[in-house]
Amino acid sequence: MNVPRASMLSRLGPGGLLYAANKLISVAVSAEKDEGVLLKRWRRAPAAADGAPAPTTDARQPSDLLKFLAINALELSAPASDALLKSRESEWFQLAGHPGSLAPAGPGTVWKRRAPGDHPTHSPEREAYEALAACPHMRHAIPRYYRELEYSGEKFIELQDLLHGFRDPHVMDVKMGTRTFLEDEVSNTRARPDLYEKMVRLDPDAPTPAEHEMRAVTKLRYMQFRERRSSSAEQGFRIEAVKLPGAPPLTDLQGVREPRHLAATVARFFSGNERARLAVAARLREIRDRFERSEFFKNHEIVGSSIFIIYDEERAGAWLIDFAKTRRVPDGELTHREPWAQGNHEEGFLYGLDRLIHTVESVRPGDTDTDVSR
Repeated sequence: MNVPRASMLSRLGPGGLLYAANKLISVAVSAEKDEGVLLKRWRRAPAAADGAPAPTTDARQPSDLLKFLAINALELSAPASDALLKSRESEWFQLAGHPGSLAPAGPGTVWKRRAPGDHPTHSPEREAYEALAACPHMRHAIPRYYRELEYSGEKFIELQDLLHGFRDPHVMDVKMGTRTFLEDEVSNTRARPDLYEKMVRLDPDAPTPAEHEMRAVTKLRYMQFRERRSSSAEQGFRIEAVKLPGAPPLTDLQGVREPRHLAATVARFFSGNERARLAVAARLREIRDRFERSEFFKNHEIVGSSIFIIYDEERAGAWLIDFAKTRRVPDGELTHREPWAQGNHEEGFLYGLDRLIHTVESVRPGDTDTDVSR
């Protein structure tokens, strides 16, 4: 649907209007200093000392400015979950996923751009969020879903900003499953030279003698090779990225695949905070219990989804995110634990969640001695 101005204003509330008014002042001041140059990277403007909204002198309405900022933020270059991180200076980052797929949409919400290649009238991620939001077992295990909207010819979904309310948090994005590609992605059995070249760049010894002779590999072969380079194939989860307070995001974590290295990285993430570790372990067990009781997950493969873990000095949480590759299976029910074979649609989500829970429950601060994510 299109975004009506009245709807945007009613959603903002007093705090949102102050937020938008401050941004409006920033844009106006920037325009005065350098006429004709749009603000492409912005920081939070200081609120008035007495807490009252600063007067707006620009003709644009706060709702227009909010949309301008949200779409403009999508054009920012960002480090490599589909959830955003704010540093103390209120700069925005994406831990993992497609850079530029998310933008701040106001206090407590983000806009997520529809996945490339989606059918104009069919969005698997939107449909998954709508179904899960209506599911009594799962609605509290995912970001709050608000709506789908359209702006400047592009479709977005509006979601809860999971980091809203956390102060200087520790954040981890964990990609779930033993298979993180869709079956139809590997249905073509033609051997491809470009995938052979990619494989050789990552590991010159990976191709078989026959593959070296053909100088080509199939998409399935390449995707399974890639899964085995991380912990996905063996453990059913991989750590995509970690953000610690006062440090840049860690995203080059493909080498973290052995159980002891995973434990070390998780131990470093918790930094000896037993309160947070125990709270996250309890939350992961809750998500597993909700998942197993959900009718939705019995007949849907959950491919490429993540668990997003956050904690600060006061609270901790974990949520299931990213459903662009969630698909209903043709028939039958899934265990989410059995090994994958072409056509059975098993993706190992619960297999990986079992092992992630075990890792979080068993790590101790001294395990950081073998951390390879440094």
